[in-house]
Amino acid sequence: MKTIMKIIAASLTMLLLATMPAKADGEGIHRLALQISDNNAQKMTTVLNVAANVTRYYEGQGEEVEIRIVAFNAGLHMLRTDTSPVLERVRSFGQSMPNVSFAACNNTIKGMTRKEGKAPPITEYAEVVPAGVIELMRLHEAGWTIIRP
Repeated sequence: MKTIMKIIAASLTMLLLATMPAKADGEGIHRLALQISDNNAQKMTTVLNVAANVTRYYEGQGEEVEIRIVAFNAGLHMLRTDTSPVLERVRSFGQSMPNVSFAACNNTIKGMTRKEGKAPPITEYAEVVPAGVIELMRLHEAGWTIIRP
């Protein structure tokens, strides 16, 4: 009976290890992607608060953390210089938190351009990616943790 229990325990451990996500490049670095897809100042503030709190926690532990904030759909307003309710904080992050990066969805930019007749102005601190959801999928496949606060 003890042998069977040991075999079951070993099998469960192997199963658990096999289903854990692979470590991202740069083993030992924590990687978090935060999704914003709503034009809601409180949610945008929450995303930035989470990024700041996670950074503070891991830096306090002497560990590295990389955070990517991915904005798409109505959440792209977070990164627009003309409509963002949190633009000053985005700029502050861009200037003082090198571990936090911003991704702006090009599909959303194209849709807003068609609707508004001109391209929306995007902050210089954001990288335009082909699609927000595709960026999140890419990050997930690379072992990042994806959160939608």
